[in-house]
Amino acid sequence: MMRSLLFVPGDSLRKFGRAREGNADGLILDLEDSVALAQKDAACAATRQMLESGRGKQRLFVRVNAFETGRTLRDLAAVMPLRPDGIVLPKCTGGADVAQLAHYLDAFEAMDENTAAPAQIIGIATETAGSIHGLTTYAGASARLWGIMWGAEDLMASLGATENNVDGVFTGPFQMARNMCLTGAAAAGIVAIDTVSTRIHDPDHSTAEARAARRDGFGAKAVIHPSHVDIVNTAFTPTQAEAEWAQKVLAAFQDNPDAGVVTIDGRMIDKPHVRAAEKILAALAQ
Repeated sequence: MMRSLLFVPGDSLRKFGRAREGNADGLILDLEDSVALAQKDAACAATRQMLESGRGKQRLFVRVNAFETGRTLRDLAAVMPLRPDGIVLPKCTGGADVAQLAHYLDAFEAMDENTAAPAQIIGIATETAGSIHGLTTYAGASARLWGIMWGAEDLMASLGATENNVDGVFTGPFQMARNMCLTGAAAAGIVAIDTVSTRIHDPDHSTAEARAARRDGFGAKAVIHPSHVDIVNTAFTPTQAEAEWAQKVLAAFQDNPDAGVVTIDGRMIDKPHVRAAEKILAALAQ
């Protein structure tokens, strides 16, 4: 189960060491925003060292630089021989960008005899105004596509907005981007990933944000500070009460295989509830 994805600067072996000691399900080794332009090549070398250290308990993703920078292939050439678990593509404008990245990954993986699983793809899908219009194009883009993430900071600059939230609540354009990312992912059958909480020293706000994300259907959340990892993991782990409810639902339909609707604890339960129950139990089994 991948609930929490912690960003780690690609040029900081110290922060990577600390992150490896934590409970994040996945680490995103960042060659993009957290690395100054003059440090890009050094970050590639440091990220290679991180990948060479082995997987441990966490899956390792690499956020490469966006296509528009002209550095994407250089980043991939540096990290793909070490077979990260996945590649995170920033400024992703839609399914065509995912397909292009998938072709690159096909080529790099064909050049070695490593038997590791094919690298997955995560697209950061709301960083430009144009990318909002691509959120309906991810279905069938690539079997590698694991999920899409929404983000608010780059989008704010693209829109020319002066802020993206008021008192911790996202304003209208950013709520729209969040919701369209969620529905676009659901339509494509992939995971919707909630954006990071920038209120690093406000655990109550981070908890509320994580709980709201799971409530609405997001399957994971990105994190920029290690103190948020356990908050996110807790929010995205089904509770005992949810597990018991799911077991009741599946048992009720197993006992009544021809029924379209059953009643559990005074509530009408139908086939959509069965799918929800299966998702809960599948998450617990991972």
